[in-house]
Amino acid sequence: MKKAAVFGLALAGTAVARALVERDFTVVMSDDKLNDEHRALARELNCTVVDLVGDVSIDEFLTGVDVLVPAPGVSPQHSVIMRALEMGISVRTEIDLAYEWEQARPGGPRPILAVTGTDGKTTTTMLVAALLRGAGYTVAEVGNTDVPFVAALNDDVDVFVAECSSFRLQFTQCFRSSSSVWLNIAPDHIDWHGTFDSYVSAKARMWKFATSNDVAIVPVDVALISDAARLSQARVVTFGVAHGDYYVADNMLMSPVGPIASVDSLWRTMPHDITNSLAACAVVLESGLVRTEQLGATLSKFVSAPHRIELVGNFGGVDWFDDSKATSPHAALTAIRAIDSVVLIAGGKNKALDLTELAIEPHRIHGVIAIGYDAPAIQAAFAEVCPVQVATSMAQAVELATQMSNGRVPVLLSPACTSYDWYRNYNERGDDFQKCVKDFFDTNSGVA
Repeated sequence: MKKAAVFGLALAGTAVARALVERDFTVVMSDDKLNDEHRALARELNCTVVDLVGDVSIDEFLTGVDVLVPAPGVSPQHSVIMRALEMGISVRTEIDLAYEWEQARPGGPRPILAVTGTDGKTTTTMLVAALLRGAGYTVAEVGNTDVPFVAALNDDVDVFVAECSSFRLQFTQCFRSSSSVWLNIAPDHIDWHGTFDSYVSAKARMWKFATSNDVAIVPVDVALISDAARLSQARVVTFGVAHGDYYVADNMLMSPVGPIASVDSLWRTMPHDITNSLAACAVVLESGLVRTEQLGATLSKFVSAPHRIELVGNFGGVDWFDDSKATSPHAALTAIRAIDSVVLIAGGKNKALDLTELAIEPHRIHGVIAIGYDAPAIQAAFAEVCPVQVATSMAQAVELATQMSNGRVPVLLSPACTSYDWYRNYNERGDDFQKCVKDFFDTNSGVA
């Protein structure tokens, strides 16, 4: 019987432990912060749980282990991963195990489509899934979603759409998909990967095991991504607003076989919405699962996930947008570029990224409210660009933004940082922002 070690016992780690036990692995598990819930899981699964903070060494934890499966949030520099690699133990991710197990499925594997990129992964994954459902398929959105891939293998679905973060791609040994897109690239998660080159290398594993039957979809003007695709065995297809295999012409989204839908009919028409829609259409059409005429209706009625340039409402004559999901400068710039002029609320806990990049569109920034642990870095980034004020709470940020907007300029929360200083996650941050906005204007109904 094979022995597996699972390190990190949140959503993905728990799902992996269950899947391994189901497949008759002997499982030993641990976490940097073991708690009673983890111990209860170990008892339920009849697994050994090890507290590495105590007397047990990492070597003892890994003794006899054939494979280590770290949770996606565990850095490659973590001592458990580094020691496993030194000991010659195979290190794999949950999407890699899921892919292997799906290939051995009685009756054959189901199609797997995939999405990666620095920004836009979740929205594009949702778009791909929606387009497939519009064509009549039952779909599971897996990976960097609320459902780990290993947890969906027993579900009665026709197609998997895998959202592939760099964390999940880092230690793949066989994962591939028949049609996949790498949307964009910019520095991100440097605190996790160590260097930008390491981050890019992890992303490039999307096509490491591609075959000549697979399709790699790339932004037409991003050489770094195109080069990675062309080093693989996959057939390369491009997308872009002005040109590419999928492009926009005469206000129409175009495919190699003709029109898809008019831009005006799309669910939303910010610049990145158009490119994400092109990319999603490319993924499903190149997979051979969907026909062009099946796409238009879904593209018109799609609803994105919350906290992604979400319109909170118009208050005092001003639009307020929640883009709490933007945890990097590249993501925040996408939102900034979608609005002519904004009062920007930015800050939080930086990921070792260059926040001065936020100021490269100075003509769009009316003013800035800096928040969170790295508010001083936000201040410094905009010191020579526009007025900057510092808020010590989200409620204060809303009040200051209202004053700075003066009833004329839209307000955008697009933090360019993680939420881990004030909040547990970006959802909680976005929810608090929306509550603070609504509470402020409920209390100050005459404010403009």
